[in-house]
Amino acid sequence: MTALVTALVALSGCSVSGAGSGKGSAGPGLDDPAKKEIAMRLVSSAENATLDWKAQYKYIEDIDDGRGYTAGIIGFCSGTGDMLKVVERYAATRPGNPLERFLPALRAVKGSDAHDGLGRPFTDAWAKAAADAAFRSAQDAERDHSYFDPAVRQAKDDGLGALGQFIYYDAYVMHGAADSGGTVGFRTMRREALATAEPPSRGGDETTYLNAFLDARVTAIRKEPSHSDTSRIETAQRVFVREGRFQLETPLRWKVYGDSYRIDGP
Repeated sequence: MTALVTALVALSGCSVSGAGSGKGSAGPGLDDPAKKEIAMRLVSSAENATLDWKAQYKYIEDIDDGRGYTAGIIGFCSGTGDMLKVVERYAATRPGNPLERFLPALRAVKGSDAHDGLGRPFTDAWAKAAADAAFRSAQDAERDHSYFDPAVRQAKDDGLGALGQFIYYDAYVMHGAADSGGTVGFRTMRREALATAEPPSRGGDETTYLNAFLDARVTAIRKEPSHSDTSRIETAQRVFVREGRFQLETPLRWKVYGDSYRIDGP
């Protein structure tokens, strides 16, 4: 994929806060609006090869990963059922919308990569619906309910700062909460990390714990043929940990899938 950000930057830099303390990082959490905006841009760099996450409400395609259609701001999938939840939310607030008629088909293809009853009419309707604020709100609400909020809540319970909260959130987005269909979910990754390192909430070192979690995630990624590239971890999140950016302090510089990105400020 070709990044829409053209600046090529180095991945190394001076540490802004050094190694993590046993108490974790103090400061605004990922639910702070400025931090959440950074998180969305980081996810978009990996999901859509651009920092312009707000342009992705209309995105939809089958990326041949066995999950059917992938769409929207974090890659909702027809095969996993979260795309269905988005359309159900939309129908609840905008009855009779053009996507509502596809609800039976979305329920039928859940758990598969099938397009039965969907196809071009559905993908066209999805893209057009992105012009409706109610549809964008439905995507936002499902993102927060199923991914962002539970990830941030668990990270805060583990004593992690904004970076750790983002690392948990990105794992939720890519893998889901639980194991399914030969994939490894967030809960298993966290359990494996806890087996080798203590989180700050238990007196552990933040750097050590985050690296343990990222190690578990790399192992999980390598078990999925469609997600074999680990640059999302090794040349992005691991870089932030190494630089000590536990509050996602800018500037942030990273690479993902071979493309270079930077965020200079909120």
